[in-house]
Amino acid sequence: MEERREAPTRERRSEEHQEPLHPAIEDDAEETRRLTETWAAPTGFVGWFMPVNQRIIGRRFIVTAFVYFVLAGLLGIAMRLQLAAPENDLLAPEIYNQFFTVHGTAMMFLFAIPVLEGFALFVVPMMIGTRDMAFPRLNAFGYYVYLIGSGVFFLMLLVGMAPKAGWFNYVPLSGKLYEPGLGVDIWTTMITFIEVSALTAAVELIVTILKLRAPGMTLNRMPVFVWASLVMAFMIVFAMPAIIVASSLLILDRLVGTGFFVPEMGGDPLLWQHLFWFFGHPEVYIILVPALGMVSTIITTFCQRALFGYTAIVMSIVATGFVSFGLWVHHMFATGLPHLGMSFFMAASALIAIPNGIQVFCWIATMWGSRMRLATPMLYVLGFFWVFVMGGLTGVMVASIPFDLQVHDTYFLVAHFHYVLIGGSVMPVIGALYYWYPQMTGRMMSETAGKISFGLVFVGFNVTFFPMHQLGLEGMPRRVYTYLEETGWGELNLVATIGSVVLAAGFATTMVNALASLRWGETARRNPWGAETLEWATESPPPPYNQRHIPVVKSREPVWDWREEDERPVVVGLRSDRREVVVTSMLDAEPQAVQVLPGPTIWPFLSALAATVGFIGILFHPVFFVVSFFLAFFSFVGWFWPRRPWQED
Repeated sequence: MEERREAPTRERRSEEHQEPLHPAIEDDAEETRRLTETWAAPTGFVGWFMPVNQRIIGRRFIVTAFVYFVLAGLLGIAMRLQLAAPENDLLAPEIYNQFFTVHGTAMMFLFAIPVLEGFALFVVPMMIGTRDMAFPRLNAFGYYVYLIGSGVFFLMLLVGMAPKAGWFNYVPLSGKLYEPGLGVDIWTTMITFIEVSALTAAVELIVTILKLRAPGMTLNRMPVFVWASLVMAFMIVFAMPAIIVASSLLILDRLVGTGFFVPEMGGDPLLWQHLFWFFGHPEVYIILVPALGMVSTIITTFCQRALFGYTAIVMSIVATGFVSFGLWVHHMFATGLPHLGMSFFMAASALIAIPNGIQVFCWIATMWGSRMRLATPMLYVLGFFWVFVMGGLTGVMVASIPFDLQVHDTYFLVAHFHYVLIGGSVMPVIGALYYWYPQMTGRMMSETAGKISFGLVFVGFNVTFFPMHQLGLEGMPRRVYTYLEETGWGELNLVATIGSVVLAAGFATTMVNALASLRWGETARRNPWGAETLEWATESPPPPYNQRHIPVVKSREPVWDWREEDERPVVVGLRSDRREVVVTSMLDAEPQAVQVLPGPTIWPFLSALAATVGFIGILFHPVFFVVSFFLAFFSFVGWFWPRRPWQED
């Protein structure tokens, strides 16, 4: 393996978008053909279950997560219609509680985390200049576990057996006495499935980012989105085990009769809240951190200037990840915990606003005086500023124990966390969808429809959730399916319901735009936005192997630098008949070895099915655990069987 410099050939420069010149490597049709055959995904019905390529798996995560986003959004609309007028009977109380539980669970577990993991799996390998994830088959296994677990959960809603205790499933409401059916049992199983999927993606991202970066891409040259994905992955590794333990203890209480959360048996209901929120509050930042990386990426591209305060932003992201693990008790200020202990969590809840504020000021400094291009991705970023800052301000308010005691379990909290989660994650995600859509499909989404969707989303969101602040201050409790006319909450609830319809229309416009653009969208040119990161250094969409030659990185904006360079350094020596990637050192990305990656196989899918038999079957009879063990054993033997044609010399 050696570094080679090639003389450039001229390519047309787009004056409008300042498309960078990419010095072309000497054309070698035979090598390109071999690379395509080596990295191509299988076709056909059975072939659908076999791909392991990161872009295919990442795209599947994104599409599946958006399907659940739409379904959960429809449930939210139904709840808003129920609350549009006092003493409404559109939904029965039991149905409302099922919709409420599935809506919250789907948005938090089935959409927010998977969609951001999907973007990371899709983009990060290309951003760091490698050809795939470190463990491709584990990547595929994580997706199938997510798909099966989430599908079973939504099936419970269709048959009327969804849980009714809320997406947080507080005990004793989630115990056998109040939830005698299978709803909570399926919920606990689904949670474990989703967390296993999240942990596989986290391990993939950590190893890939630290060991498969292109030569020269030191930690100080990594794109901010890569840093954000790395922090998110470490947070998942430390936070997810808490919810896995909590769900496992709950299922033992329900199926075996243990008493971890039963006071009469020596248990403690607050143990559930501690375990759940030790995961639950870092989860907010697991969702937020990669979205902040998306914002930094989009701002840099559409302002056409290097990000101001790169080091400060990276350190702020890392600090956010650390501090987020010291906030969980601010969800429990009303539980009677000692005030001295709660005061530390109150301080940490206010402290976390500092690193987020630093990022906001760095973004403003980047935009200040630039010739900003107001394309749809940038509009969503600007909308994010308003909504996220509003959510941050109310977050500092509820960090105060006296204020929190007044608005706890009121609609003020509903408004706050929707401002944080939709403003802090959904708006950047929609902007990122428009931004990276050419990489996913080779097409451009309609800018006209994009601007219409942004207007509807921004107006609809604020009309929906801003009145909820006032409803909370007036004392309207959350988690209720109706209210009396004498309360005077009807008008604001009607306004919020109208806003939710407008908001849904905005999201629907984006979904229709994405689907229509698959066929009728403008064909994307290379690097249509004039971006600076490596995922744009190839065609749109990229070939199965991402880039024909692994580049050598010299700066944080390598693609912009290649505009002015006469030579583009690359790494050669990788074979085209095997799935080979370069392994580099952790800090300075110096080449160390060549790793051969495994190819497509159906075994990860079969392993996910084997795990499903155990997790779901044990709810009905213990024998399914034994059956699952042997099925999993044989599937893992097939998965790791050493002789593969693509691994032979």
